[in-house]
Amino acid sequence: MKQLPLTDEWFHGAVSLQHREEGIKPWRIPYMDYELYPPAGIDGKAEICAGVRLRLRTDSAEVAVSFTSLADAAVMDCVAEGELLQRIRLPVGATEALFTGLPAEIKDVEIWLPQNIGMTVTGLRIGTQAVGVPLPDTRPRWITYGSSITQCVGASGPSRAWPAIAAEACGFSLTNLGFSGNCHMEPMIGRLIRDLPAEFISICAGVNIYGAGTLSPRMFKPQLIGLLETIREKHRETPLLVISPIYGTVRETELNPLGFTLPMMRQAIRETVEMLRERGDRRLYYQDGLNWLGPEDEAFLTDGLHPGAEGYELLGRRFRDLYGQTK
Repeated sequence: MKQLPLTDEWFHGAVSLQHREEGIKPWRIPYMDYELYPPAGIDGKAEICAGVRLRLRTDSAEVAVSFTSLADAAVMDCVAEGELLQRIRLPVGATEALFTGLPAEIKDVEIWLPQNIGMTVTGLRIGTQAVGVPLPDTRPRWITYGSSITQCVGASGPSRAWPAIAAEACGFSLTNLGFSGNCHMEPMIGRLIRDLPAEFISICAGVNIYGAGTLSPRMFKPQLIGLLETIREKHRETPLLVISPIYGTVRETELNPLGFTLPMMRQAIRETVEMLRERGDRRLYYQDGLNWLGPEDEAFLTDGLHPGAEGYELLGRRFRDLYGQTK
């Protein structure tokens, strides 16, 4: 196999790319501003590769991606023309994913990096006689912000996380800002989304705030207003969809330490969006999370909160309808 030059053009879905001596590390924050996202880069979640992929046009029957030794087991997917061609399960310590048996004809390939860990890519190789060039992504850009339910560690593979499924169905170029346990509407996240190019933005907020007790009923609305108004500083007309929490079993009735339940959060989110729409923001939309995954779908939850692999497939298929209501 032959080595392709490792440049930024292969990478999509990352917020920034850090050039290290050994290779290129994708980040989902500006890595040079790491200290501004405490603790430790959004609790270590900003370096995880959820939604990040390598895109190339090639006639090679095999593609190899090398990387620094993995600290945890992971999965990588090879997708061509929207179809999953091969999935590789990588053990701890793995340093390469070799995809073989691909169609030996010109095709558009996406290699989806793991949604549960970060990695530094050290090389990209194809067949000796094959051609391979970076594949631009000219689709409208979509930023989605959320919790572990958006990061989707429990998906069967990175290309089957619900944002990946929804992006393919809706024709979007995805940037996934799902931070497991860490969707708390921090001010720097509002600034980050504000400064990124986007033709569509979605936010799924509430469940981490409930679980960690980071915002009281007194501060929840002001924090949400600040997040949305910060984004609107540079995205005045961008469609912006705010989704309240999906069904959360005991969280529907049990008060958290600050006196919140998920129904109370849904009401606060709906009222906030309605207020901002009445003030003239007609490109802001609300969707009740129970319309996305409700009590009738409880069997898809593996622990009373997180959808399993089948649940993420369901969310991905249903998201197209939620998006359609913003048009």
